[in-house]
Amino acid sequence: MASNVSAAPEGSHVSRKPFATGWTTFAACMMIFGGTMAALEGIGAIVNDDRYVITGNYVYKFDVTGWGWLHLILGIVIIVTGFMLFTGAMWARIVGVVAVGMNMIVNFLWLPYYPFWAIVLIAIDVFIIWALTAGTHRQQAHV
Repeated sequence: MASNVSAAPEGSHVSRKPFATGWTTFAACMMIFGGTMAALEGIGAIVNDDRYVITGNYVYKFDVTGWGWLHLILGIVIIVTGFMLFTGAMWARIVGVVAVGMNMIVNFLWLPYYPFWAIVLIAIDVFIIWALTAGTHRQQAHV
């Protein structure tokens, strides 16, 4: 006798509600966390831009307050997209990959100002992109 994992009669169609599972849920949680950290980093740069010190002679130097606004806006976009990922919407996955990819670039350019924190957020962004692109369905072996 063949085993039916879903407990539905064979030949019937099981409808599934569009809700995030597996790696998408992980990505959504990490996006909410990473977006919150980026937004807090942005608020810190906007409120007290004298706190950040450039750690070396880098080719690129930017205004810290401008970077703060960029981090804040990008962090809010990532947080909202993270919450929308719980619905399982494909557009949220696409926006998530784009927004988190932009966040990786922004954090790379943020390295002279806060190197350790920028590296931590880049690592989180790598995990998020991997989780968003890992796929949504498991393949089951047919025995």
